[in-house]
Amino acid sequence: MIRNIVLDMGNVLLDFNPEFVLDRFCSSEEEKEVIRKELFEGPEWALGDRGDIKDKDRFDLVKARVPEKYHEALRNCCDHWDICMEPLDGAREFCEYVKEHGYGIYVLSNASDLFYTYFPKFLPLAFFNGVFVSSDYLMLKPDVKIYETFLEKYGLKGEECLFVDDREENVLGAQKAGMQGFRFLGDHRAVIRRLES
Repeated sequence: MIRNIVLDMGNVLLDFNPEFVLDRFCSSEEEKEVIRKELFEGPEWALGDRGDIKDKDRFDLVKARVPEKYHEALRNCCDHWDICMEPLDGAREFCEYVKEHGYGIYVLSNASDLFYTYFPKFLPLAFFNGVFVSSDYLMLKPDVKIYETFLEKYGLKGEECLFVDDREENVLGAQKAGMQGFRFLGDHRAVIRRLES
């Protein structure tokens, strides 16, 4: 029996969309391509999510791989990438539905330290029964250890948790830890149907 809903954050609750950031701060396709590759797809992104570096350190680490003429845009993308983190349509209502129907509601997200700046604009941390951010624990999904640590921290049984994530590998990681899994494809109503089935 499902008693708890465990939600990924990016592209389940908030819209993580680097293209929005690149469109805002870059003036050419070449500039976008370079910054996309070196910033959003570079190793520092995962290092931030794992807590090995802070968000404020990312520019200094990435700039050596980016032509100097693009440094201003890179700096803006590093400092303001979270402008894209707006709520997905229906996300807030979905969270309210989950809570109103008596489920425990948790967040389990790969995210850097900036999480605590932008996420509370969506819903207060206190709204949730627990919020588990990867960078606080020096681990990342889909490593099974992060799910096991999450379950242990909150005293939850895996089989009573439905883990919702947009990435298949993260859902599989949760299932390896004994949780039930649901891959989110953009429709919160589909999660509700899964709960009601």
